[in-house]
Amino acid sequence: MGSVRWAFPCGAWRPRRRQWLLAAQLVQPEEKERIGQFVFARDAKAALAGRLLMRKLISEELCIPWNEVHLQRTSKGKPFLANNLLGSNSNYNFNVSHQGDYAVLAAEPELQVGIDIMKTDLPDIEVNTVVMVEKEDSLFSKSIKEPIKEIVSIWRIVSIHIFIIPTKENRLFSAIVSLATCSSSIPNFFHIMKRQFTETEWDVIKSMSNEWMQLDMFYRHWALKESFLKAVGVGIGFNLQRIEFNVSPLQLEIGKVYKETKMLLDGEKEEEWTFEETRLDDHHHVAVALGKQEGFVQKDSDVHSMEPNQPQFTVLTFEDLVASGIPVTPEDSAYWDNFCSKQEGPVKQSSHSR
Repeated sequence: MGSVRWAFPCGAWRPRRRQWLLAAQLVQPEEKERIGQFVFARDAKAALAGRLLMRKLISEELCIPWNEVHLQRTSKGKPFLANNLLGSNSNYNFNVSHQGDYAVLAAEPELQVGIDIMKTDLPDIEVNTVVMVEKEDSLFSKSIKEPIKEIVSIWRIVSIHIFIIPTKENRLFSAIVSLATCSSSIPNFFHIMKRQFTETEWDVIKSMSNEWMQLDMFYRHWALKESFLKAVGVGIGFNLQRIEFNVSPLQLEIGKVYKETKMLLDGEKEEEWTFEETRLDDHHHVAVALGKQEGFVQKDSDVHSMEPNQPQFTVLTFEDLVASGIPVTPEDSAYWDNFCSKQEGPVKQSSHSR
């Protein structure tokens, strides 16, 4: 049992009937129902892949039979294993993220872990829209003209635009970015997002030689911040300017794992946190936050003594994903019909060239 880094290319996955129905059988009933409610096929695939990654991890690394794995969520929305674990397994920590074309997972036997993936993409959604928000299992429609603070203080914004575009995480940050993507230009997008980064971070972002590279650096910082927030399990209300990242190196090679980036919290350098950064391809950044678990006793308190040996991401096939699967629910042929009725993704209203 050691460090795990997995990625599944859910964007390229075109499930056949047998695959989709099998995958649906391998998750808990409430998760299957939630996934079936997504408007777009791309979001249903990503969410389902995320659940399968967690169940595969627990089944194979902790040796709990797949159909006995019981996942729950914290009050902040972070998934956790509800099964009772004994001994060293009780410290096992994992986290998933899905955005763009991948679902990713990171797991550690002794460290707190948070992971986030971001795809660099131009903000090209038109304004004049409807926001869909979620509270528990119900959807409500609110005009975008209503105060954003009122909306995000009560509900999690899960989508925007007349085509309904779900966000990926239960966080104020993601909600704000979803609203910000209505901006038709990168400078306008950055203006809306100004409060989410420190002046030093903006200096680095805007020092890049062109707008595309600036946007790429913006999403790199975003992934880093989200990874930390997910590791510590905080949500709405956290002041993101309390966190500042000094990224290094400025350019990341595809497939290589970097650990040079440092974080400041309230202006003080955080020695007990390490951040792994990886480019899966030209467009996808992954950040993994690693920190010492509270209450975990270690002779050397420095987190670096517990660091994994820079594990690279293993890209899984669908067959890899379900290899140890044992059905949790019976086959439901209507679930395939439901999936086939979904459009892959929203039709973009405008186009940009890189």
